[in-house]
Amino acid sequence: EEDEAALEELLAPSPLSPGPGAQRVAIVHPAVKWGPQKSPLTTAELQMAEAAALVDTLQNWTVLDKIIIPTRNPKKKFVFGKGNFQVLTEKIKKLPHVTAVFLNVERISSLTKKELEGAWGVPVFDRYTVVLHIFRCNAQTKEAKLQIALAEIPLLRSNLKNEVSQRDQQRGGSRYIMGSGETFLETQNRVLKERELKIRKALEKLRRKRALLRTQRRKCEFPVVSVMGYTNCGKTTLIKALTGEAGLQPRDQLFATLDITAHAGYLPSHMAVIYVDTIGFLTDLPHNLVESFSATLEEVAYSDLIVHVRDITHPETILQKATVLSVLKNLNLPSHLLDSVVEVHNKVDLIERYKPAEENALAVSALHGHGLEELKQEIEKKILTATGKKILTVNINLEGPQLSWLYKEATVQEVEVVPEDGTAMVKVIISSSAFSRYKNLFPDSKIFMS
Repeated sequence: EEDEAALEELLAPSPLSPGPGAQRVAIVHPAVKWGPQKSPLTTAELQMAEAAALVDTLQNWTVLDKIIIPTRNPKKKFVFGKGNFQVLTEKIKKLPHVTAVFLNVERISSLTKKELEGAWGVPVFDRYTVVLHIFRCNAQTKEAKLQIALAEIPLLRSNLKNEVSQRDQQRGGSRYIMGSGETFLETQNRVLKERELKIRKALEKLRRKRALLRTQRRKCEFPVVSVMGYTNCGKTTLIKALTGEAGLQPRDQLFATLDITAHAGYLPSHMAVIYVDTIGFLTDLPHNLVESFSATLEEVAYSDLIVHVRDITHPETILQKATVLSVLKNLNLPSHLLDSVVEVHNKVDLIERYKPAEENALAVSALHGHGLEELKQEIEKKILTATGKKILTVNINLEGPQLSWLYKEATVQEVEVVPEDGTAMVKVIISSSAFSRYKNLFPDSKIFMS
């Protein structure tokens, strides 16, 4: 009970949350026209479209205006040059009933945030804050909520420094808290450090619990397929199509999946597999945010295969692929997993006569079922290689112990009895080690490879 109470305290509403109320947002995108910070794989208009999609994901948030302003260096204090900043400020001030500005950069410093809010008279959010708020609204489990609380710590630290510098300006130097020998900054930093340790401890507890479940799943020998991709690429729709799980309700919005969920399905040989749905990725997703979800993503390292789903209709599909592959590389996954990734080009029903340019990519429409059989066959082929399993048919004597041994040590797919001679043809999926034992125990058994 004490543990539960402590956990509830950690999951209390955050002081950083914009709250459940409505927001009328002006989106400002700093367009880098040249130099190393300009991405060759996208345009300012496409980046603005993604920023608008993030805002549209939030209930009661509406986009009031979309403003693209050029800048040489979005990392400077006011983000824009003097003239452009003035033009922008006048534009924002003229907007009717604007309640917030979303500056479409990865992260702004607390000092920049304070200056911009002073100039524009409304709260200013960056990508970190907006994505974190989407996560907060979509989090269902304690683990996802804890991971969000952990991702908030750097923001709380940054806000604290800003608050202390304001106090110092107002009071002329920092004050010690009466009798404690600690400054306000030291006390607050200590409180934040303790909070971070408590969150990490609670997450570690959940991680151990998941490791236990994973061990139990390994004992059942179900192969695991992790389905990954850029946010809103159709991962959940694909899993629903592969498993036929009616309860899965895909949502057409960014970051609809935050918690890892597992779903059982069958491959062409009737082999049972577990499909794992994972959190989607985003360009310029701040490092702290990815780091706080690493406990969830570590599940991927224990899978037998990764399926990378791409929305092939998206104008930034190449950039999205690069983003996903970059995150996968940073997860320190085993090289055999990275080398055997199955790339799926989804939503091909929206493109006439689509042919993948990549040699090994598979074209599918998760919504209409196009290409799913080919995908299942490819998954099966890769799973058999990854797990060292074989599909074979053996001829057994029904009076002997072979059938019960196969039921115990392998996955029996079909039993076809031949009554006239008291034998049966048994189709099995069997690991290499179990197959070797079978041959040693029953050397006279006839074996037919599939």
